[in-house]
Formats: sequence, structure tokens, C-alpha cells
Amino acid sequence: MLRLFFVCLISLPFIIYYMLKVVYIEKHDKSYDEARRYKIARHMIAIMKNNGGIKTKAFGTENLPEHGGYVMFANHQGKYDTLGIISVHKKPCTILIDEKRSHLLFANEFITLLKGCRMDKTNIRSQIKAIYQIIQEVSNGRRYIVFPEGGYKENHNTLQDFLPGAFKCAIKSKSPIVPVALINSYKVFDLTSWSLLPVTTQVHFLKPLYYDDYKELSSQEISSIVKEKINETILQYAS
Repeated sequence: MLRLFFVCLISLPFIIYYMLKVVYIEKHDKSYDEARRYKIARHMIAIMKNNGGIKTKAFGTENLPEHGGYVMFANHQGKYDTLGIISVHKKPCTILIDEKRSHLLFANEFITLLKGCRMDKTNIRSQIKAIYQIIQEVSNGRRYIVFPEGGYKENHNTLQDFLPGAFKCAIKSKSPIVPVALINSYKVFDLTSWSLLPVTTQVHFLKPLYYDDYKELSSQEISSIVKEKINETILQYAS
């Protein structure tokens, strides 16, 4: 909790600047393509990491498909998860996020900047709309981050149940599925911790499942495979 407050306090001038900048960008949308927006987002994250004594190590970047869209399915540990992935994922990507969480202070501006997909988990129409939005965008080359656990609790480096329905956007778009294992990501903004000591997290991009690898499988089977791959990585590298 202390690190979260500290980072927000020390970064306040930058936060105000970028909140205003996002408003400006939205008014001049045609002048800011996805690559330019993503560069700004990564710069915001870099400032936050520097101010908070946060390091993130990337593994398996060679596993990321070189061309076309794909969906990254990652375990969920806390508020830093998306930021950690984006900080080490060089090509533009965006995120599927819960509608309510997306409107929190700072998160709203960040999601707006990345043109993320907001989904109301309590509304079936919103869920269907979000799935079809991602299907269309991934088919057109966009890259998405999805958290199949649907949320996070105090699970730390252990996994919760994966929701098979989360994989429909990749299945329907016939796109590569990239499992992503996050390790120690919860330590960055751990609400039970009052430490400001430097913290290091890990992002492991695992070998993707291409459509030919999973086209005969059910969403439940795909979910189990991805979860097992992530769990094996966490057990191997977590300390």
C-alpha cells in the first residue's frame, strides 16, 4: 500500500500532465495512431517504474508471433499486471477490462489512451459486444491482453480458476493464443505491504497455441492447457 501512495504522490505532476494530454489526444484522435498512443503509454509506465523502484524482467519474447494479431492470456495478481506486460511488450497491444474498474481514477485515462475494450461482467449484451469487438480487432491485427481468472484476490503466485469463456475471442478469430505467466507482480502494489524496497517482477511469454493446435479442442480444454502451462512456469521460476 505504501508504494502505491508513494508512487502516486511523487508522480502527481506527471499524472496531471498525462491526464490532460489524454484529453487532448482524444480531441485530436486522427493525429495519434496506435503506435504513437502506445509509445506514450509505455513512457507513462517507465516514469512510474522509476519512481517506484520497480523492475520487470521479460522472458520468451521470441515466442511472440511476428505478424498479425494475437491474444495474450495471463494470470492475474494485482494492479501492476497490465503495466508489467506492456512495459516489456514492444509492439502495441491493448486490454480487455471490467467496465467498473476501467473508470477508476488514472485507469480510465490509461484505457482510453490504449483504446481498450470495456466489458460489464453483469450484462450479457456487454459481454457479447466485447467478444465480437475483440474478434474483429484481433482479426485486423490488434493484440490483446485478457485475464481469464476474471479478477484477482490475494492469490499471489498461485492461480484461481480460469473462465473458459474468456478464450472465445481467440477461438472465434482463429488467432494465436499466447500464455503469459506473471511472477511476483502482486508485490508491486501489495495492499498489505508497507515496504518501499526495490521490487522485481517477471513476465514470461510462453510458446503460443496456433489455431491448428487447438481447433479441435473445446474452450474448457484450451483453458486447462493454458492454465497448466502458466502454472508450470510459476512453479519453476517463482521464489
